[in-house]
Amino acid sequence: MSAFTELRSLPRSVRLLLANQCLGNIGFFMLVPFLADYLRTDLALSVTVVGIVLGVRNLSQQGLFLVGGSAADRLGARGVIIVGVGVRAVGFALFAVGGSLAVVLAGSVLTGFAGALFNPAVRAYIARDSEDRAAQAFAWFNVFGNAGCALGPVIGTVLVGVGFRITALTAAAVFAGLTVAQLLLLPDRPVPPSGTTLRADFATVFTDRRFWAFSLALAGLFALQSQLYLLFTLQARDLAGSAVGPAAVAALFVVETVAVVVLQVPMTRVLGRRGERGPMMAAGMALLGAAFLPVPLAAADLPAGTGVTDVAVRIAPVLLGAVVLALGVTVAQPFVNEAIPRFSGPTLTGTYYGAFYLASGLLTLAVGALVGAVVDHGGGPLGWPPALVCAALGFGSAAAVLALHRARQLPGPDVSTFPAQPPRPAKGNR
Repeated sequence: MSAFTELRSLPRSVRLLLANQCLGNIGFFMLVPFLADYLRTDLALSVTVVGIVLGVRNLSQQGLFLVGGSAADRLGARGVIIVGVGVRAVGFALFAVGGSLAVVLAGSVLTGFAGALFNPAVRAYIARDSEDRAAQAFAWFNVFGNAGCALGPVIGTVLVGVGFRITALTAAAVFAGLTVAQLLLLPDRPVPPSGTTLRADFATVFTDRRFWAFSLALAGLFALQSQLYLLFTLQARDLAGSAVGPAAVAALFVVETVAVVVLQVPMTRVLGRRGERGPMMAAGMALLGAAFLPVPLAAADLPAGTGVTDVAVRIAPVLLGAVVLALGVTVAQPFVNEAIPRFSGPTLTGTYYGAFYLASGLLTLAVGALVGAVVDHGGGPLGWPPALVCAALGFGSAAAVLALHRARQLPGPDVSTFPAQPPRPAKGNR
């Protein structure tokens, strides 16, 4: 089956959500990378206040994933997706009209809350509609998402030259259009009755030891992937030098994105035939850990010249690391997303996705802070200390996944291969 035929064979609702992921990422990344500069220069806010505004956006998203996932289970994923996309349109519109800190903060809260609504809901909808083809669907989801991540900043660079408010209005228009499209085209799905209270649902999630063992083992996937924006970016800038640092950072993101787009679908197609998911997720985490080793291994022997060849040789290790990072993501991520609804069963899919991404967000925050501190106090981004922190997380996660696999605590591609979920508390139980 060709890639195009495979894509066309996915349910129409899934293909619509893939397009939504691409266009949504275009709208998001055409604005957010330029937000800090707008706040600092146009609104003359201090760096501390800029950090608070950006932190509020992230906290309002990561901290409320569980709320969005639970809402998708109880109210229906379609409605939560539509509300979330519409709320993000309003949040971006506030950036366009707001010239005060209060309005900008409101926009940050709304855009973050919107992500907390539709991110787990979209994954729950795809998992339910794609059924036994979830791994393939999530592989395409990753491809479309990365394509949007690559196109968004390019479009944003052009629009910001006209004005930040134009950029914000364009991003708001993208999300407004997606809201209308999903109102008209995204099929409604019946919501299975939960038969329990919200408190009982949360009790089911937070007492599911198998799921939390899985989450702790694999939350590092997103913590390590996020280092593309921190450690890898610092390495590219320092290796290239101040004159061509921005170009090296751009090349880093282009190389990583192209690697994911090219490798994701064929990699998932080949690995998906193997059946057992545990060794593949472990291999992906090991690759993520290995991605941080090329730079410190090569740093001492790199040329110091400023010529094109010397600069290309200097940034080659970080570009190699980005390719290995992308390879690890393509191996592990679709099977992680496939596994989560195998733990949840049909009525708590969104809640389990929300819980997993909440745990991932908290670990990403902790790892980012740790890596930043190690860079500040451990000799900079090119040395061994920050690389070893990230490599240890990747290799440790791989070992943990293998241990769960050997203990038969991981679901396979078919829910029937996994032991039955523990009984859920009855309605009214405390």
